[in-house]
Amino acid sequence: MAAAGAAATDLEVVRGKRAALFFAAVAILLGLPLWWKTTETYRAPLPYSQISGLNALQLRLMVPVTVVFTRDSVPLDDQEKLPFTVVHEREIPLKYKMKIKCRFQKAYRRASDHEEDALSLSSVHGYEITFSLLNPDPKSHDVHWDIEGAVQRYVKPFLNALSAAGNFSVDSQILYYAMLGVNPRFDPASSSYYLAMHSLPHVINPVESRLGSSAASLYPVLNFLLYVPELAHSPLYIQDKDGAPVAANAFHSPRWGGIMIYNVDPKIYNASNLPVRVEVNMVQVMEVFLAQLRLLFGIAQPQVPPKCLLSRPKSEGLMTWELDQLLWARSVENLATATTTLTSLAQLLGKISNIVIKDDVASEVYRAVAAVQKAAEELALGHLSSAFVASQEAVTSSERAFFDPSLLHLLYFPDDQKFAIYIPLFLPMAVPILLSLVKIFLETHKSWKKSEKKD
Repeated sequence: MAAAGAAATDLEVVRGKRAALFFAAVAILLGLPLWWKTTETYRAPLPYSQISGLNALQLRLMVPVTVVFTRDSVPLDDQEKLPFTVVHEREIPLKYKMKIKCRFQKAYRRASDHEEDALSLSSVHGYEITFSLLNPDPKSHDVHWDIEGAVQRYVKPFLNALSAAGNFSVDSQILYYAMLGVNPRFDPASSSYYLAMHSLPHVINPVESRLGSSAASLYPVLNFLLYVPELAHSPLYIQDKDGAPVAANAFHSPRWGGIMIYNVDPKIYNASNLPVRVEVNMVQVMEVFLAQLRLLFGIAQPQVPPKCLLSRPKSEGLMTWELDQLLWARSVENLATATTTLTSLAQLLGKISNIVIKDDVASEVYRAVAAVQKAAEELALGHLSSAFVASQEAVTSSERAFFDPSLLHLLYFPDDQKFAIYIPLFLPMAVPILLSLVKIFLETHKSWKKSEKKD
């Protein structure tokens, strides 16, 4: 009986050892890999090499140039006769070479504060243009303006020519009792009132609170304000930094819009009782607003060299080469923005390993990289419209990937919180297994020593 009990005890010990080894093997060989795989941070592959190569991307622009020589405009010494005797074709293919030397010297300097503030509007998919008539004194002035006809005659053709740069929506409004918020000063010499240049920045904020157009807008709003001064402050003029009155009696604020002061003819007050009817000269007003609109989009009047003539814009108010210049500048700006965004995103994801990269984020990154490369190719071919569209797609996809909310899910989940969560789960199971393995190791080591002594 004693032998049978000892044999049963030994069998139970062997079974216990085997069970401990089995549980340890399952936990190590199956449990740990399964836990590691199911709890790892999913990171979809990204084109890091292509993103790093975007910084070295060289942009080239092909511009078709047509040179037309008038009669007797080329000196006789520069003329060459073509070596042919008999011509059997009406069209003669010519082979020529032209060398152009650039006599301009590149000089780099730091942009001034005024130039930094005068930057044009950023490139977006759409813009909202609002024309507002401000009548602070409706008891004295009954102002009428044909804004619908002026928009159709002057603004719509300009925006149609500019449609390749974005979508535009135009609206108008009339605001009564809307003051500038700045008290003009009286000039006894001219019996008029004036706004000094240093007081112009304080004009916009009080007026902007009355506009209300940018509150529910998804796109940047360009405000063009026509201000008819009240009778007590008429006439009202704007002075430049030298104290001279501005010819257009208007000013513009970069990326916001422009304000024009429209003075009422003083002869009207003698002819009728208050309120006097005021008919706004929309041709005069639209000349100023279109010039300000060009400046807001970065289409400045070019500096023409001496003895050179520059054709005036068509009825649309925009030359073809000006549109090409705008599309080129906006395309380069978009490509720089997209490249910077993708590079920053790649650096961020490379430094922080616990950020989740979903497949939709990776697809946006791939789409942005492909759009940048396509835009560069289209610029090299001279296709500015398609290059601009591709650059906009690159900016949209890159910003959509950079600001995706899923990137922040595990960003604030540090390692100490991981230990605080996993230790209560794994410690009760791991301690018995480890103690059993230690016991088995000691017993096995002890039995080996006994066998060596017997030998």
